[in-house]
Amino acid sequence: VRLLLLGSGFAAGYTAMLVSLNKAWYKDQERTSFHFFNDNRQWKQMDKAGHFWGAFHESRAGIDMLRWAGVPDKKAILYGGLTGIILQTPIEIFDGSQADYGASVGDAIANTVGSAAVVVQELAWREVRIMPKFSFQTTHYAAERPNVLGHTLPEQTLKDYNGQTYWLSVNVGDFLKEESRYPKWLSIAVGYGAEGMVYNDPEMNKTRGFKARREFYLSPD
Repeated sequence: VRLLLLGSGFAAGYTAMLVSLNKAWYKDQERTSFHFFNDNRQWKQMDKAGHFWGAFHESRAGIDMLRWAGVPDKKAILYGGLTGIILQTPIEIFDGSQADYGASVGDAIANTVGSAAVVVQELAWREVRIMPKFSFQTTHYAAERPNVLGHTLPEQTLKDYNGQTYWLSVNVGDFLKEESRYPKWLSIAVGYGAEGMVYNDPEMNKTRGFKARREFYLSPD
């Protein structure tokens, strides 16, 4: 019964998410026939970090839900771990029909690595010890090109890579012996972000007077 409820809820929720994403991300885009596009040089790979983060947490949720439904643990990890790839693939199909860009092999790789990252940890430790996290702050860059970087706060959170930061939070205590005095609640997070990106093409961005740069962070968590 739990598995049936899970499947029904998943189908309904995912359909609603795709409809919302279609409106938020693609509403101003021109459609064309399906094609691939190499975007690996763009946005300082912030979009790839986003795909990794999204696939990781979708797969993590998939594993937890299958466990809740009573699926044996190893099967829950392996099947649930595919959730991120399954959920992200339709987005690549959407991208493949956009005139300004297309389906990205780099995105598909990031999705796969994100899902694999949670599966490996679950198989090795039966828990997540290195957790991807996300933070966002608004930037003045969105006003320079709101049709691409977003008009509203929800759109900017999704589209404005200048305000996004992706973190890997390491639960240090889980790697130490039980008798260690290291505070179990204190994790160490390394972060990655970028700024100065208004145009996706690096050369055009520079020509228009914007200086794109990577940013790295280290923080207690």
